[in-house]
Amino acid sequence: MTRSRKGCTSWWSVIFDADGATSTALSVLALRALGYGNVSYLVPNRFEDGYGLSPEVVDQAHARGAQMIMTVDNGISSHAGVDHAHALGIPVLVTDHHLPGETLPAAEAIVNPNLRDCDFPSKSLAGVGVAFYLMLALRTFLRDKGWFDARGIPAPNLAELLDLVALGTVADVVPLDANNRILTWQGLSRIRAGKCRPGIKALLEIANRDPQKLAASDLGFALGPRLNAAGRLDDMSVGVALLLCDNIGEARVLANELDALNQTRKEIEQGMQAEALTLCQQLERSADTLPGGLAMYHPQWHQGVVGILASRIKERFHRPVIAFAPTGDGTLKGSGRSIQGLHMRDALERLDTLYPGLILKFGGHAMAAAYRWRRRVLKSFNSASASW
Repeated sequence: MTRSRKGCTSWWSVIFDADGATSTALSVLALRALGYGNVSYLVPNRFEDGYGLSPEVVDQAHARGAQMIMTVDNGISSHAGVDHAHALGIPVLVTDHHLPGETLPAAEAIVNPNLRDCDFPSKSLAGVGVAFYLMLALRTFLRDKGWFDARGIPAPNLAELLDLVALGTVADVVPLDANNRILTWQGLSRIRAGKCRPGIKALLEIANRDPQKLAASDLGFALGPRLNAAGRLDDMSVGVALLLCDNIGEARVLANELDALNQTRKEIEQGMQAEALTLCQQLERSADTLPGGLAMYHPQWHQGVVGILASRIKERFHRPVIAFAPTGDGTLKGSGRSIQGLHMRDALERLDTLYPGLILKFGGHAMAAAYRWRRRVLKSFNSASASW
């Protein structure tokens, strides 16, 4: 808070999916409304730069003159990235909602409702919910310090950003506890009343949804997939630009780009799902029954679509599923989806403890997780995870 009041000239957010995109748009819009003129954001390519605040991402931010880095929807396990930022003299504020590991990155501040000593009652916030509450706290801090009076500007009404909170919360499939229901309902109410961002209006048009009849399921099944398609197949630049733009004409052009990407994603997913079902049928024929958990790999699978593939196979067979795809650096990217009774991130942490070096990097929560490891240890992973 003290650094923000002194007026650091750059804030950089790091994002990959719909939750991250809405978190970034909300943070940028809120900070600008609070009186920070030099606010920017960085959209890394997760296929090239890895997940989270990696040293490579920090180098990009440093090259663009960042004086402070703020992560959204990630960073709770970015130890190396935070350390590298400090080596370059850049302070880091981590905002995240994913579960922390045994140790925390050495950031100047960490905002996460799932920290062990955090007494915030709602533990199911999405990343955009965390960002929203942080901006509310910053507004209160600045108001108490006379920031707005000194500049002759009004304290902004941050409720105007609740359409973004609703979209990110539903799209990230976090539990709709009492707090998330309130946030989502308020955001839906604004959208139904026509008080939403032009980008959300354009997404509604391309998805053929009537704003006045909008339901939470429309955010999850119509808008969310289109926004996510950018991050799955390339990077989230188009998605963030859509949410930030103020011109409906420009928003419609960007929404059409996202719709085309989503159609491509569907085609890729259909092919991968057919291959995955064939693998399951072969396994079932050879062993008479499927194991309690499924780990699946194909050398031609797209690493940006393995998460939704794992979700589809989990729904079909009601088992924890991990789907792998090759990356360009000789490692494998895995994305997992779980069922009630198996905490996905905790299971990975146990594997990492029992088999050091098996997993290069992982993160997530109870029902979903992402991770990366060396291609040569895939068979070792299958053996280690058989006890799930």
